[in-house]
Amino acid sequence: MNYIVFDLEWNQSPIGQAGEHPRMPFEIIEIGAVKLDESYNVVDEFSRLVKPKIYTKLHKIIKQMLSYDEKDLKKDGVPFKQACSEFLKWSGEDSVFCTWGSSDLYYLQNNMDFYYMDKLEFPLKYYNIQQIFADKYDPDGNIWKLEKAVEELGLNEEEPFHTAVNDARYTAKVLEAAKLGDITDKYTFDIYRHPKKYEDRVEAFHDGRLDEISEEFPSKRAAMSDKELSMIRCVKCKRKTSRKIKWFAATSTADVAVGKCLYHGFMEGVIKCKAVGDSTDNVFILKKTVPISRKEYENLKKREQQVYEKKREKERQRREATREAAAASKTKKQ
Repeated sequence: MNYIVFDLEWNQSPIGQAGEHPRMPFEIIEIGAVKLDESYNVVDEFSRLVKPKIYTKLHKIIKQMLSYDEKDLKKDGVPFKQACSEFLKWSGEDSVFCTWGSSDLYYLQNNMDFYYMDKLEFPLKYYNIQQIFADKYDPDGNIWKLEKAVEELGLNEEEPFHTAVNDARYTAKVLEAAKLGDITDKYTFDIYRHPKKYEDRVEAFHDGRLDEISEEFPSKRAAMSDKELSMIRCVKCKRKTSRKIKWFAATSTADVAVGKCLYHGFMEGVIKCKAVGDSTDNVFILKKTVPISRKEYENLKKREQQVYEKKREKERQRREATREAAAASKTKKQ
C-alpha cells in the first residue's frame, strides 16, 4: 500500500460573492502530490497546473501567496478533468490519501462533481496528518499550520510554501520527522458524501474510539430520537453502557453524554449535527465515542449542571418578562 500525500491550490471569485459560481465556490488551479511507501519513503511525485474555466483572474490575496500568475496557468495549465484523471491514475488503486487538514479532499470532490466525473469510493478513509500531528504535539489539541509544524520539527525550508507539490513534500517530511509511528488505525472518514439511508450507516471501531456517521434525518430532534444513535457503547467490548449523563448541549456545536461499562469504565459520546447542504432541511449525525477517566466524567457532570442552571435562569427571565409585559398591557388598558 502507498500513501498519497497531496495538496491543492485553488482560486475564488476576485469580486467576492457577487461573482461566485453556486456549484463551485473554489476552483482548483494546482494539484501536487508525493507517493510514499509504507516506510514513508518518497517513491514518486506528481505536479500539474490547472487552467481555470470559471475564475480566470486570480483573487488578489491568492495571487500574493502564489509563485505563478494567470499567464502561467493559461500557458502551462491543463483542463481540470485531464489533471484530475492523471492524478487519480498516478495514485493507483492500492493507496490511501493523506492531507494537511480536511479541505483538500472536500474541494477535490466538489470540482470533480462540477465536471460530472466519477465519484471517489464511499465511505472514503483518509489520514488527516494535521490532526494526527496535533494529537501528539499539542496537549490542547490545537490545529497547527503546516509552516509552524515544519518550524517546530526544525526541517529545512528550502522551497516556498503555497505551491501544491512543495506543501505535499513538507507534509510528507512532517509525517516522517514527527515520529508519528504506525498511523494505520488513525484514519478518519471524509464527509463530502454521507449515508443516505440506514443501510449505508458508517460504523468503525478504531484507534481506541468508535466513529459513526448516520443516514439523513428530517431534523436533529428526529436524529436524537434514534435509539441506536443515542445509545453509548463501550469502545473495547462493544457492549451497551449504563447511562450516567443524558445527552445535553455541551457547546453550540456538540451534544455530549456519558455511559459506564461494567468492565471498562466511563465512555463519552459526542454528537455533531451536520446540515445536508442542499435545498432540504435534512441533517446527518457525526458521533464519536471515547473512553474517559473518572475525573473527566466528574468535570462533564459539573458542565451538565452549569448548562442546566443557565437554561433554568433563562426560562425564569423569560417568564418574568412575560408577566411584566402582561402587567404593562393590563395597566395600559385601564
